[in-house]
Amino acid sequence: MARIIAIANQKGGVGKTTTAINLSACLAERNRKVLAVDVDPQGNTTSGLGINKNKLEKTIYEMMIGQCTLGDCLIKSDIIENLDILPSNVNLAGAEIELIGIDEREYILKQHIDEIRDNYDFIIIDCPPSLSTLTVNAMTTADTVLVPIQCEFYALEGLAQLMHTISLVKKRLNTKLRIEGVVFTMFDARTNLSLQVVENVKENLKQNIYKTIIPRNVRLAEAPSHGLPINLYDSKSAGAEGYRQLAYEVIENDEAEYFNRTELEEIKYRKR
Repeated sequence: MARIIAIANQKGGVGKTTTAINLSACLAERNRKVLAVDVDPQGNTTSGLGINKNKLEKTIYEMMIGQCTLGDCLIKSDIIENLDILPSNVNLAGAEIELIGIDEREYILKQHIDEIRDNYDFIIIDCPPSLSTLTVNAMTTADTVLVPIQCEFYALEGLAQLMHTISLVKKRLNTKLRIEGVVFTMFDARTNLSLQVVENVKENLKQNIYKTIIPRNVRLAEAPSHGLPINLYDSKSAGAEGYRQLAYEVIENDEAEYFNRTELEEIKYRKR
């Protein structure tokens, strides 16, 4: 059964979509079966993985309003082995209004994803940069939330509201939801500010913080315009190495959690 990770931060420009694209690609590179789900109406994860979002007739929008099935809009990547994409485009912006009045609208994405969950090792969901119905759908579907934080002065701005939203979703809609962790992005080792931000967040945020820090990298910024993840655009770049390391950590965490669950199940069995 897939581990489902929502990548969320309502603050724009923090590397959320970049992380969704490249984490998905690097997990696939490590022979994991991955589904990338684009829940952002901007459709940048879709285009960043080599799909022309403007020519799509069936997307996650049509799926969520009941005009097609998940299988109808699922796309198998022809450039990345082991990767499928559930695409979006600007039409998804209309979902907020379309879903008004629909029963259990917070669970629409989950109902569809649950049908194919067993087909994947990881499902990565790119959320919009807002705390909207679409973001709530992603968090209701997910097991964990991964939070990218840019190494800049206002790094913690809005983070308290995001944590509050995650807490509310956990309390009311998805009791199993938890914080996957925080990953620092756009780190510039040449500046004192980046180092200060990392230390400040570590001191003030009582959450798991990934050891991997994604560097500020020109090649990372260029890759989406070519419709390629960084490990294909420039395999030897610092950005590619950063996301490979992040993928390795995510896999390690998943395996550790699996063994912990197995051990707990064995303990419960022995007590019977």
